[in-house]
Amino acid sequence: MENIIVIGGGFAGLNFVKHLDKDKYRVMLIDRNNFHCFPPLFYQIASSGLASANICFPLRREIARYKNVTYHMGHVKNIDVVGKTVTTSYETLAYDKLVIAAGSTNNYFGMDYLSSTTFGIKTVAEACHTRDEILDRLERGAMCRDPERRKELLSFLVVGGGPAGVEIAGALGEMKKYVIPKEYPELSPDDLRITLVEGTGKLLGAMRGQSSEKALKYLKELMVDVRLNTTLKEYKDKHALFDDGTKEYWETLIWTAGVKGEPMPGLPDDCMVKGGRISVDTFNRVKGLRDVMAIGDIACMISDDYPRGHPQMAQPAIQQGKNLAANLNEGAFRHEFKYHDKGSMATVGKNKAVADLPHQSFSGFFAWLAWMLIHLLSLLGMRNKTTVLINWIWNYFTYSSSLRLLLRPTKYPLRRHWGD
Repeated sequence: MENIIVIGGGFAGLNFVKHLDKDKYRVMLIDRNNFHCFPPLFYQIASSGLASANICFPLRREIARYKNVTYHMGHVKNIDVVGKTVTTSYETLAYDKLVIAAGSTNNYFGMDYLSSTTFGIKTVAEACHTRDEILDRLERGAMCRDPERRKELLSFLVVGGGPAGVEIAGALGEMKKYVIPKEYPELSPDDLRITLVEGTGKLLGAMRGQSSEKALKYLKELMVDVRLNTTLKEYKDKHALFDDGTKEYWETLIWTAGVKGEPMPGLPDDCMVKGGRISVDTFNRVKGLRDVMAIGDIACMISDDYPRGHPQMAQPAIQQGKNLAANLNEGAFRHEFKYHDKGSMATVGKNKAVADLPHQSFSGFFAWLAWMLIHLLSLLGMRNKTTVLINWIWNYFTYSSSLRLLLRPTKYPLRRHWGD
């Protein structure tokens, strides 16, 4: 029985493990977190719509139903493709086959200092931190007696007009329009300044023009200022410098502008391509390496239809995981990967969503219902599905959330391995 190491318990890794023949292979699943999470709803954590536990599910509980599958917590420190070992923060494991499904991380496009000066919603931890900062600004703004300083405290800049940026900007817009008058009587909605900047000429660049225009219209209805063809060049001392030379004060900058492959130390440079992704063939085999495969966001499969690789979204990751498992189950690579695009969706707020299906686009209430249904069914665990549904129904009628809790983490005692 061969040993397979799977790095990453996201959409790609978990679907690969689920569909692999466990009578043929012994699987070791490595992930720095002991849970699987649902990234499309991270923005709802950041906006206090859902608790982090609502969209996460313990990996050990998920894999307990499968034999010959074990979970190993750790952050990958080195991959030895010659000795066929993977070294993590805590141990070194040997493999016969390696499947890299590590996903993606924030791409700051050369401005790496932004990782310590801006907020993100790329992980559960980042989304929780962003939520705390948003609530902190609201509370401090409510106490501030200086009108100018209050407006500075309540200035939010969202960089990136993709689905994540549009959704978090829309959630902030709903807070501005509906929550502030109800829960923060000391503040006026006009005190909040929410701006979304996008470097191209349209929002939701991967979606059709009709959906982009609708998203723009919905954001304006929620009092969000949208600036297209605007690129951030620098952000220091709370001041943002844009490509047109203007410089403005923004207390809180939320970065959603791009992603890159999660770094995998030890892989040869010649198998890496732009954006930190790993070059793979049509069977998801890493070029130049034997018995090493990559799937999901971190994999870059060039084709005529996708000259820059498949979109870094859930559906390609899920489909690649299933296809690779089918090939390994047969003991031969017979099935080339063909991506079946089922469409794209994004929500801007209550009753406001856009959807692109393969042959048509629609928006508004029915798109919003479809978005909710698909995301609800995609969550792991019946308890999570039920809890999220109840939260959504309650928030739909009341805009009242018991989750607007400012939970600052304690600092001590320090743990060395927290940084691993």
